[in-house]
Amino acid sequence: MQSHRRQLLAHVVPMFVFLGLLALSQLLSGSVALRHAEFWIYPAQTILCGALLLWFRRCYEFHGLKNVAFTLLIGFGVFVIWVAPQQFFNLPLRNLGFDPSVLSNNSAYWLSVTFRFLRLVVVVPVMEEIFWRAFLLRFLIDEHFEQVPFGKFSWLSFAIVTVAFTFSHSRLDWLAAFICGVLYNVVAYRSRSLASCILAHATSNLLLGLWIMQTRQWGFW
Repeated sequence: MQSHRRQLLAHVVPMFVFLGLLALSQLLSGSVALRHAEFWIYPAQTILCGALLLWFRRCYEFHGLKNVAFTLLIGFGVFVIWVAPQQFFNLPLRNLGFDPSVLSNNSAYWLSVTFRFLRLVVVVPVMEEIFWRAFLLRFLIDEHFEQVPFGKFSWLSFAIVTVAFTFSHSRLDWLAAFICGVLYNVVAYRSRSLASCILAHATSNLLLGLWIMQTRQWGFW
């Protein structure tokens, strides 16, 4: 049994490191010399946060995959919701953002895309579900969150996590993020499985990544 302090660090530190590097990327983007800071910040997020997740792996209880068909359906639904404003309601395309095509070197291009997909499909779903669903959703019920069964329902924790998840995203994505936050919470409540929450999130992000590469709407990154 891991100590409460180590459990707290394991569930919170990867997210804070990720957000710190993201803030650094936004700060450096104001410099002409470092206007493409995301080309090294994003790989740094992938490597550092991935390493932290591996380091703390014994602190996480994944509970095995459950309700797989339902989970995949939610993952697909979240993807559709995310791209719906541009695809179905004629909102402006999200063309401004992380564009790997500015790299003229073919090897550098694919290395950048590979790190971006690792970040999007592996690191972010694992890290965010550990923080939002495994930690905060339970911490708001009891500060000794590790003693709270995964997927235990509380209106207060449901509302706060949904709203916080919403505002952690770009303003353009707030409506989609709100709906998706609700749906990911539903996966947690129905499956009572961290692994299922990660699968839903990873499915959404994989489909979104493929959509980005196909449509070149880099703003969805």
